[in-house]
Amino acid sequence: MTEEDGKAMPVTVEEYKERLAARLVEEVPTLEKFRAVWIMPPMRRDLIGHLPDGGRSAGMVRALENMAAYDLYDVLAELGYGMAPKTRGERADAFAYKQEEWLKKMPAVTAAVIQAIAGQFTKAGTEGLENPDVFDTPEVVDAGGLDALKALGRPSEVLLETKERMFEA
Repeated sequence: MTEEDGKAMPVTVEEYKERLAARLVEEVPTLEKFRAVWIMPPMRRDLIGHLPDGGRSAGMVRALENMAAYDLYDVLAELGYGMAPKTRGERADAFAYKQEEWLKKMPAVTAAVIQAIAGQFTKAGTEGLENPDVFDTPEVVDAGGLDALKALGRPSEVLLETKERMFEA
């Protein structure tokens, strides 16, 4: 069911996905723009609010397609832009592999903290990266914590760059 002119109307799953994909691409025409919006929480919330049925639509597709192991980023990127989706674990693994050179350029303890943060993505997806307590999780603290990130600059900026690189993976 979806809502049209204030009335609940039955639609097929395919129609629902087509409407969601069309609206997504109307809002953000390219995968690159989608990625840029996705990593910024206020912009992402605004985007999701403009999709059919708001935030429920992407979650509904994830459930209907048996994609519980996937972040909503991958669900929507596949739907709107034809990107091959990765599970949260696959995306974190791809991040570790594709960002190996970036990680090698920083102090080992800082790289360990960033890897621990990437591990939070495996557990909880985008929300795991954006959890206000991400720097207090045992894995991040044990790896070196917030102080280790300060070696690269402001932790919030390091986290943003990590998110950019995570979704490029």
